[in-house]
Amino acid sequence: MKHKVSYLPKAGSAFVFLLLFFTTTQLMAQDKKAYLSAKDSEPSKFGWMQGFPPPADKVLHTWDGSFFEFPAIRWSVVHMRQMLPTVNVSRGLDKPSALVYDLDQEIDSIKFTPWHEQKPMTWEASLWKNYTDGMIILHKGEVVYERYFSALTEDDVHAVMSLTKSFNGTLASILVAEGKLDDTKLVPYYVPELKNSAYGDATVRQVMDMTTALKYSEDYADPKADIWDFSQAGNPLPKPKDYKGPVGYYEYLETVKKQGKHGEAFGYKTVNADALGWIISKAIGKSVNELLAERIWSKAGMEQDAYYQVDSKGIAFTGGGFNAGLRDLARFGELLRNDGNWNGVQLFPKEAVQDIKKGGSKEAFAKSGHPALKGWSYRNMWWITENKDGAYAARGVHGQTIYIDPAAKMVLVRLASHPVAANSANDAYSLPAYQAVADYLMNKHE
Repeated sequence: MKHKVSYLPKAGSAFVFLLLFFTTTQLMAQDKKAYLSAKDSEPSKFGWMQGFPPPADKVLHTWDGSFFEFPAIRWSVVHMRQMLPTVNVSRGLDKPSALVYDLDQEIDSIKFTPWHEQKPMTWEASLWKNYTDGMIILHKGEVVYERYFSALTEDDVHAVMSLTKSFNGTLASILVAEGKLDDTKLVPYYVPELKNSAYGDATVRQVMDMTTALKYSEDYADPKADIWDFSQAGNPLPKPKDYKGPVGYYEYLETVKKQGKHGEAFGYKTVNADALGWIISKAIGKSVNELLAERIWSKAGMEQDAYYQVDSKGIAFTGGGFNAGLRDLARFGELLRNDGNWNGVQLFPKEAVQDIKKGGSKEAFAKSGHPALKGWSYRNMWWITENKDGAYAARGVHGQTIYIDPAAKMVLVRLASHPVAANSANDAYSLPAYQAVADYLMNKHE
């Protein structure tokens, strides 16, 4: 079944559909529509974009939002470069680092009980329930589980949505640990252009932890919400002739106004991630995509280049435009699990990861409206579960995650195309499943 969002702005608004991918919202969290199942919505059943040229009724577009409608989203998440302009993140010219495989066939049959339910579910059943496109699990650095579904294959890259923010947070944490970025400075110290915006009296740390107080709404149910203006500014396609607003993400950031007091509450807003991207670029004199390639992607044995979507000025959308391969995301997670050490080489200070793992203010997080994530915190654009294992995660809409469990020595990456954007639609079937696998791996190797 298709799901159209009828209230989206029409003129020149192609990019608003893309933004829906990349920000965790509650737009469709309560949507009770009956969607096709994961198996019935496999892209191979629909023939989108096949042929030379494809038939007119099989063509997906950005300008009309058809590429984003479910189930077309299941094809689009691995073909974003065909739809929008991008900038590369190079893996370099070295050979990929080999992954050691010790696949465990028992994982599929692990059982757990979803939140608020009585009947147990198997791990494999949860993958279908959550419209999984790819799943990989590393234990002590070895691959114990790897599967691909839907349109994703082992040589594809996949849109990671708001996982992108955690790459920003990691880079910023590295720069802070190296003394190249001072998180106590006010934002205009690095980005003078933001002195008259809400960020004028916010610290870099408040941006990194999303405790800025902004007059900015990402309520997609409201056609007048600020997210639509941000989306219009970032739209890489030509603006309408009568358009007089900001052009590009950075120009939009200059217009954001303050509401409240910085530092008091966690407020998950995508503009913070793009503000941090600007801060990083100004502090180091390089674009985020260049820095990510230089410090991580070309150093950690990645198999494939990654890429970011960009605005009309070529600026990477660091709030949610990253695309990468499943195994490479697992390598990134393993790099963090090992405190920045990759195969015996310290790529960046361990303090950068330790600062992530220590978590943020639970009090600030509690004010953010995430009742299902009770006791969590947020630090350096990572979600800190504060559970018994010290697990922390990068999270993106439609089911994307990098989940790192230090106690279990486990790294789990899921790529997905769930028809409902908000993670509240799949957390009940995901978070307890991750814990069940972590417990299994720990007990198996005691």
